[in-house]
Amino acid sequence: MPNERLRAALLERGLTPADLAEDVGVDAKTVERWIGRDRTPYRRHRYDVAARLGVDETFLWPKALSPEQTAEASESEILTVHPHRWTVPRDAWKRLFERAQEEIGVLVYSGFFLAEDGDMHRLLRQKAEAGVRVRFLLGDPDSPAVAQRGADEGIDEAMAAKIRNVIVLYKELRSVDNVEFRLHRTTLYNSIYRADEQLLVNTHVYGAPAANAPVFHLRHIAGGGMVSTYLESFERVWSEATPLD
Repeated sequence: MPNERLRAALLERGLTPADLAEDVGVDAKTVERWIGRDRTPYRRHRYDVAARLGVDETFLWPKALSPEQTAEASESEILTVHPHRWTVPRDAWKRLFERAQEEIGVLVYSGFFLAEDGDMHRLLRQKAEAGVRVRFLLGDPDSPAVAQRGADEGIDEAMAAKIRNVIVLYKELRSVDNVEFRLHRTTLYNSIYRADEQLLVNTHVYGAPAANAPVFHLRHIAGGGMVSTYLESFERVWSEATPLD
């Protein structure tokens, strides 16, 4: 059975099997077997191919790693665990976004603590002007999901009011090129703050504000699945969200 994922990744990047073979140091017929017969390369070749195509090794060859290897790699993706969001050092958010070279993403209901930080606005503007794509997903203040989260936290309509306030606070940033805002109607189980392949993931706890819930600092490791899981979740929410006028 052909490896359609590998074939598609080559097509998307305008590469031929011969191009890839030259880049990773193998014969072109070897690459053709990887594609046409779904042969699994040696691990060093899998890593080189994944790096060249800019995708995860396990995306191209899902069965290449044993469950034990995948679990070990995923555990290595955890850099730090903070017991509460308010215990995350203030400059950690700045350092996270400063590292971004390609993508910054924020998936929240309101993320008010970022919206009220003027230094963060300046940093995000600078990153966008330098060519980094900046994407915000805010909760739709009129959605049932936001109403439920407000009720769960015991603040009711104040949750929707916070989001409307955040939209106003981001007014100037919304006009910057490379910055995109959308409203989602999704039930969130965590908030995601992304800088390329590093994440701060703020879990949600029933009955408690996000500031009191744990935060995981994650960095993608080849073969790991945690970061990929959160990034896929972000993209699903983005695809169903509505652009903010």
